[in-house]
Amino acid sequence: MKTEVELKKGLPTNETHLWNAITRYNPDAEPTVAVSGEGSWFTDENGNRYLDGVSGLWCLNLGHGRQEIVDAAAEQMKALSYFPLTMNHKPAVQLAGKISELLGADYQVFFSNSGSEANETAFKVIRQYHIQTGNPGKYKIISRYRGYHGATLGALSATAQANRRVKYDPGVPGFLHVHPPYSYRSLFEGTPEETDLKAADLLESTIQHEGEESVAAFIMEPFISGGGVIVPSVKYIQRVQEICKKYNVLLVMDEVVSGYGRTGEMFGFQHAEGVQPDIVTMAKGLTSGYLPLGATAVKSEIYEVFKKQGKDNHFRHVSTYGGHPAACAVALANITIIEKENIVERVKELGESKIGRLHLLSDHKNVGEVRQAGFLVGMEMVADKETKEPLDDEKMGSILAECRKCGLMIGRNGDTVPGLNNVIIIAPPLTSTEEDLDFLVETVESVIRSL
Repeated sequence: MKTEVELKKGLPTNETHLWNAITRYNPDAEPTVAVSGEGSWFTDENGNRYLDGVSGLWCLNLGHGRQEIVDAAAEQMKALSYFPLTMNHKPAVQLAGKISELLGADYQVFFSNSGSEANETAFKVIRQYHIQTGNPGKYKIISRYRGYHGATLGALSATAQANRRVKYDPGVPGFLHVHPPYSYRSLFEGTPEETDLKAADLLESTIQHEGEESVAAFIMEPFISGGGVIVPSVKYIQRVQEICKKYNVLLVMDEVVSGYGRTGEMFGFQHAEGVQPDIVTMAKGLTSGYLPLGATAVKSEIYEVFKKQGKDNHFRHVSTYGGHPAACAVALANITIIEKENIVERVKELGESKIGRLHLLSDHKNVGEVRQAGFLVGMEMVADKETKEPLDDEKMGSILAECRKCGLMIGRNGDTVPGLNNVIIIAPPLTSTEEDLDFLVETVESVIRSL
């Protein structure tokens, strides 16, 4: 008897029951059906093999086929298939402690299923915290244009990418946005560091104009990822923390993409000396995509407020599958591999010696800027280097298509900012071999040089 995949093979997308994510309807499209993966590569049902240059959705940090992770999930499922975190189970307790250790301070960890849910959890913590500390008017949450914080309605409200929100607005009230530290297209004149600090000044100005008594938190990705891989100066991150402390605004660091070694530190904020966020959200690299898991780490002094006696003082939030025993076991195995194989150091070294060669494309007439943090790269493509006019959608699509013909999958910042969906995104698994990285760089270089 044929399997469902075999029966569906060759049918146009409108004759299958699967609704693909972020994909325009195309009755003539031949969907890619992946059947196996090994390391940084996957194979489709037609036998075509591709290097995954974006780690799935930025999450397959350790690549396919890590037996230690598979075994951890299986053993845990045999021992305890499910248990809710209204009580405790050992993998969750152990993982929460390990996350706190990696963050470098005392945090309490609330588990969910994804980055979106991790941020939703943070928003509820923030608002309840301010009410219970005598600041009930502090409810506004500021984020940055081009930043992405999730697909659920609250997280989407924090996401300041206009195309993501078309036909879904109005969002949740109380979310504000400020200009990011985007030196390539800055509102200001000066060096990248100077323009970044002026962007930080915009945050302070916004808090002042809104009234500090109404602003509860500022959420930021250390490196804006899906919005175009925007890499700020270290001083910007440090300055943001100073501003947040000055106005009793909680600093939330969204590490969903940059966490667990992606940028050459265990967490992205750790590039900035002295920075210790009030709340850190994470997912993706926490399990390397092997099972769904999100986490919201909250500084212990904030958690203390939720321990006060009173009918409604505890955190009245629950996630049925958040912190699933198998997912926590997978995360622990994932972290063990990251530490044992010195993945963070590997990313630092190969990010510079191998992936860093992509900076040589900066001399190309259609490359406006190459931005990089470890194994996270954004190449801003332009039609004209002087005017910085973005490369059009057709040419952007052709770059991705040509790479795919060569066996390389890369991405772009599609459906983000009107007219500015012109950034190629490269984020391969952190365990990619040197040969894999050579192939990636040489393929991208060849395709772009041919423009």
